[in-house]
Amino acid sequence: MNNIVISIIIPTYNISRYIGVCLDSVIQQTWRDLEIIVVDDGSTDHTAQIVESYAKKDQRIRLIRKKNGGVTSARLEGIRQATGEYIGFVDGDDVIEPDMYERLLTNAVNYQADISHCGYQMVFPDRIDYYYNTGLLVKQEKAEALKELLSGERIEPGLCNKLFYKSLFHSLLHNNIMDVTIRNYEDFLMNYYLFNESKLSIFEDWCPYHYVVRKGSAATSKVNDHKLHDPIKVVEILMKETENDEELQLILFQRLLRLQVGLATMPVKESRDVILPYKRQAKLFVKSKFLECLGKRGIDVKLKVMLFWVSIWPWSYEKVHIVYSRITGNDKKYDVD
Repeated sequence: MNNIVISIIIPTYNISRYIGVCLDSVIQQTWRDLEIIVVDDGSTDHTAQIVESYAKKDQRIRLIRKKNGGVTSARLEGIRQATGEYIGFVDGDDVIEPDMYERLLTNAVNYQADISHCGYQMVFPDRIDYYYNTGLLVKQEKAEALKELLSGERIEPGLCNKLFYKSLFHSLLHNNIMDVTIRNYEDFLMNYYLFNESKLSIFEDWCPYHYVVRKGSAATSKVNDHKLHDPIKVVEILMKETENDEELQLILFQRLLRLQVGLATMPVKESRDVILPYKRQAKLFVKSKFLECLGKRGIDVKLKVMLFWVSIWPWSYEKVHIVYSRITGNDKKYDVD
């Protein structure tokens, strides 16, 4: 393991209040052979200047400036310039524990895995939610890993709790397969391409990555076209990518149905003009697919009930869902002052 360099790519955009804490956690990693590439995606605040001040103190830090093009374009630029044998990602307003990359790398080397990944924690002002911190250690062959990624079992859709062997990025860089206009669910799409290139991954379920939930972060930002449309677009792209695999097609079809049910019954409190067109379209989609799904083998029974309910009485499903969310507190989960 000696002299293995890990390139850590940190995309940033107007996060001057948070980038210093993030960089502090990265430079304190117990694995010292790091190349820390910060890609500033056209910030208009002092983010870049703060990174430059850190780079003067730590030669492992390198700042790349580019015009604003979104997080995917920033990550791809970082990947192009990375020289490490492995690549990891950290969002510029998050924090990682000191042993994260050493432990991920140790697992990758010991198990000869192309991808080494772990759990994470969502840090709210008043609580921490763990995903999932069971201590489980699992080897995953390619077929199993893809199934777990697409179904949402065990493999989380984010990029930042994973360490990737650099060769996995060859197609992403040379075949122009990532749609850089996608601003939501883009991690899920890139993960598919990377896991599809890998032969073996290793998962250890501890939670050294701290996803910090703050006002204005992705989890708390207002509804917009990207939040409503991009998840559907990504799943449709993946259905085309997996059209010759019946098992993955069924998994993705059910994921698409759940997304459409969510849109069809989405409460309209604000951004009414943005939400309503997607809501109407989703209702039509659910109705058009209900009869097909009713007799289709492999569709989850609970999902069939949801489709029936939304097809016949969408207003009642929406009301019950609102009441349930209030009782469980899910309607306030991402409320941050």
